[in-house]
Amino acid sequence: MPRDTLTREQIIRTAVDLLDAEGLEGLNMRALGKRLSSAATAVYWHVKNKDDLLVLAGDRVWGEIRLPDLDAVDWRTAATVMAGDLYAMFTRHPWLVQAFASHLFHGTGKARHDDHSLAVYEKAGFVGPQADQAAAAVFTYVLGNAAPPAATVSLTRRIEREGGDPAEVFGAVMEQAVEAAAGFPRLQARIDSATPSFARYAEAPEASFEFGLRALLSGLAAGLPGQVG
Repeated sequence: MPRDTLTREQIIRTAVDLLDAEGLEGLNMRALGKRLSSAATAVYWHVKNKDDLLVLAGDRVWGEIRLPDLDAVDWRTAATVMAGDLYAMFTRHPWLVQAFASHLFHGTGKARHDDHSLAVYEKAGFVGPQADQAAAAVFTYVLGNAAPPAATVSLTRRIEREGGDPAEVFGAVMEQAVEAAAGFPRLQARIDSATPSFARYAEAPEASFEFGLRALLSGLAAGLPGQVG
């Protein structure tokens, strides 16, 4: 595809697809050009460099998060919907979770989300910096919960690129983890209560995200101005 027929939107959309398929390690201008049926150099007419492209791709996926109508729902319902959509977006695009460690993401997509998030907590009754703190607390909770599955996806890809079998590697790690847990009664009880697997040992119990989110929002509600602690 010649450079004059490429568009910035095409490039960003294709970069998201490439990142979803290959992860951060798979993003390069040659691979992107191949998907676009274009020379890699043509991409540089629309984006400055790989880091710029990653920020643009990262900003695009924020548009997947719903913004509840705050005149139609209460603040906790809105906060729950946005947190759930954020978690789902992170798990669909695990490369974004990893990239937070090395890039500062910005743009209209993220700004749209952040502005509405502040509106949610202002509706709850938080004022000024308190609204920022409430929104940040929920965001970091969601990001922390999305990090383990993102790491698993990245590790699986790395093992496969190196010619290994992820199931064998995870199985070996599980054996080591079980051995390390011996003598720690609560961990041993958890292992004994289920069929041993790396996922069952390493991951949080089912529905723990929803449990933790409810607890966090309840804690924020208790800290609202005028509430008796």
